[in-house]
Amino acid sequence: MSKIFVIGATGGVGSRLLPMLEGHEVHALHRKPEQAKALQRQGVTPHEGDLMQMGVGDFAAAIRGMDVVILSAGASGSGRDRTEAIDGHAPKKLVTAMEREGVGRLILVSAFMDAGRDKDLGDGFEFYMTQKRAADVAVAASGLDWVILRPGTLTDGDDRDAISAGAAIPYGDTSRGHVAAAIAALVERPKIRREIVELTDGDVPVARALDAFVRS
Repeated sequence: MSKIFVIGATGGVGSRLLPMLEGHEVHALHRKPEQAKALQRQGVTPHEGDLMQMGVGDFAAAIRGMDVVILSAGASGSGRDRTEAIDGHAPKKLVTAMEREGVGRLILVSAFMDAGRDKDLGDGFEFYMTQKRAADVAVAASGLDWVILRPGTLTDGDDRDAISAGAAIPYGDTSRGHVAAAIAALVERPKIRREIVELTDGDVPVARALDAFVRS
């Protein structure tokens, strides 16, 4: 059993992930006070905090004693300030806090770098991708046992336990359930470390697709 801290637990991926972490001691960050009881009903220990305002010390206090941290949170197109704070600065602060506290494993949900390349989505989207890329660089440069998960366009589609995963794969859609299942599988595979995993819907079961990343 691992002690796991989930950032983004109330979002589309995180809410699907929590039931998949049964058997572990799960803690989760939430922003709204009323979200605490819902997390407790799922057996999750809630920690109130706002990624817009948290500093390194706040992250350090929240993750102290954890084995794994999962960051699956994003600003969701809510403006440049929030995008910079949540998608750019927060992962960097978290890395510093983890290194300070000796928490070694980070699973970061990032973005597929080919997203939106076939259309003009505006300066806001380009800024979002720039922040995601900067966060990835900071995580990859750290001394943590990190995994960066880059899903395609997120959907609420059918979760058929069938994905495509690799270091570099063609761009496509990805159901939120498949992303959650991939995170849960990565928790159980600590030998997968310092890897960037691109993920879309596909035709290979989640466990088998990720087993290909296990190093002897």
